[in-house]
Amino acid sequence: MPFVFKEINKRKTINMDIQQNNTDKLNAILTIKIANSDYSDQYEKSLKSYKKQVQMPGFRSGQVPTTVIKKKYGPSILAEEIDKLLNDTLHKHITENNLNVLGNPMPVVDEEIDIDWKNPGDFEFSYEIGLAPEFEVKLTAKDKHTYYKVKVDKTLVDKQLDDFAKRYGKLSSTDVSNEKDMIMSHFTELDENDKPVDGGFSHSSTVSVEFTEDKKAKKKLIGLKAGDTLIIDPRTISRSESDLAAMLNISAERAAAYTRNVELKVTDVKSLAPAEVNQELFDKIYGEGAVTTAEDFRLRIESELSGMFVKDSDKVFKRDLTESIVKKLKLTLPNEFLKKWILSSSKEEITAEQVETEYEQYAQNLKWQLVENKIIKDNDIKVDNEEVVAYTKELLSGQYAQYGMMVPDDEEMNKYSQNVLSNQEEARKIYDSLYDQKVLSFLKDNVKIAEKEVSYDDFVKIASKA
Repeated sequence: MPFVFKEINKRKTINMDIQQNNTDKLNAILTIKIANSDYSDQYEKSLKSYKKQVQMPGFRSGQVPTTVIKKKYGPSILAEEIDKLLNDTLHKHITENNLNVLGNPMPVVDEEIDIDWKNPGDFEFSYEIGLAPEFEVKLTAKDKHTYYKVKVDKTLVDKQLDDFAKRYGKLSSTDVSNEKDMIMSHFTELDENDKPVDGGFSHSSTVSVEFTEDKKAKKKLIGLKAGDTLIIDPRTISRSESDLAAMLNISAERAAAYTRNVELKVTDVKSLAPAEVNQELFDKIYGEGAVTTAEDFRLRIESELSGMFVKDSDKVFKRDLTESIVKKLKLTLPNEFLKKWILSSSKEEITAEQVETEYEQYAQNLKWQLVENKIIKDNDIKVDNEEVVAYTKELLSGQYAQYGMMVPDDEEMNKYSQNVLSNQEEARKIYDSLYDQKVLSFLKDNVKIAEKEVSYDDFVKIASKA
C-alpha cells in the first residue's frame, strides 16, 4: 500500500521544522511547525498571480486592488499554499528517512486549535502515520509445499469432446420436451390470483430444461409441446436474479423483488443434435487439416486441458504458499491506524462496522503485498519495457484469436500495445501481472515442491477451500 502524495510543486524547497515521535514500532506522530517567513513570499506571489486573472464587477481585468483580493480570496489562497507546503514537507521527510509508510499520513484532529486564516502567523500541524513492520523473508528447501495437478482423464476429455459437439450441433423442432431440450416460451405477468396483469410484462424467451436446477420445476418442463401453458414461479426456472431479469425483460431491481407466478406458454420445443465427431468438426475447431484423426483430436483436447489447468494449479499453489509464509512471519500491522485510514479514504460510503468486518481479509492481503514487495526488492526482480510490450501484444493476440480475427502485423501490434499502455490503469495491471509471474517463478525455484496429481472434482474442492 504505497504512500500517495499530491503532485510535488516545482519550487524552492524550504527546510521545515518537522519532528517525528514514534509512539511504538508501527505508529508515529509527525509535527510540522510553519513560521510566517516560510510561506509569506509564496503567498504574496500567489496573490499577485490571482490578481492578474480575477474579474470583479466595477474593476478592469487585472486591476482589482490587492487589498480587495486579500480580503475576499486571501484565506483560501493561504490555505492552499499551506497545504502544498505540508505535502512537500511530509514527502521530503518520509523520502529522506526511508520510512516505509502504510496508507497516507492523517491529520491529528484537535478541536482546541482554531486557525485564523485572515490574520496568519505561525502554524503547527500534527499527522499520524502507520509504519510497515521490519522483517526478512527466508525461504528454505526444508519446507515442503504441495503443488496440485489435475489428472486429465478419459472422463474430462469425453466431457470436453461432448461440449464441442454440442457447441457445433444443430437445433431442430421436436414434438415433446425432454430433459435435454430447450423450450421456446412466452411469459405473461400474473397477479396474486394468477390472473394476467393489465399492462404487465409480456416477453418471449428460452428455458433450458437441462440447466433447470429445481427438481420439481424440471419435472413440470418435461413432456410439454407447442401450445401448452404452465403457471409457474419464474425463480424456479432461472439461475440468478440477473437471469430472471433477462428472461422476463424486467429491471434487476424488479427481479429482486418479484414474488408472483407467471404464465409460461410453449411456442416451440427445440432439440439439440450434437455435431458428428468427424473431420468437419476437427476443421471448425482447430483449422483445416490441423487434426485428421479422432485419436489426435482427443490428444489435442487432453493437451489443451492440461495447459488450462496449469494456471489454476499455480493460483492454488501461490495461495497456499503465501498463507504459509505470512503465518510463519507473524507480521503485525498498525491496525487501528489502518482502520481509521480506510474509513477516511474510501471513495464509497462505508461504516466503521463494515471496516471491522472486512479488515481481517484486508490485513492478510496487505501482509502478502509487503512480503511480495520485499521479495522483489531483495532479489532485484525487475520488469522492463520490452517485457511489458511483448506481454501486451500476447494479450491482444489472444483477443483476436478468441474472436476468430486475423492477428495484425508486428508494426500494427506495437501501435495497439502502446495505445493500451498509455492508459495508466491498464499499464498498472499489466506490470502487476508480470511481477506476480516473476515472484511465483522465484518461489517455485526456492522452495521444495511435492507434486500431487488429483482428480478434477478433488481439485475443485481444494481450490474452493476458504
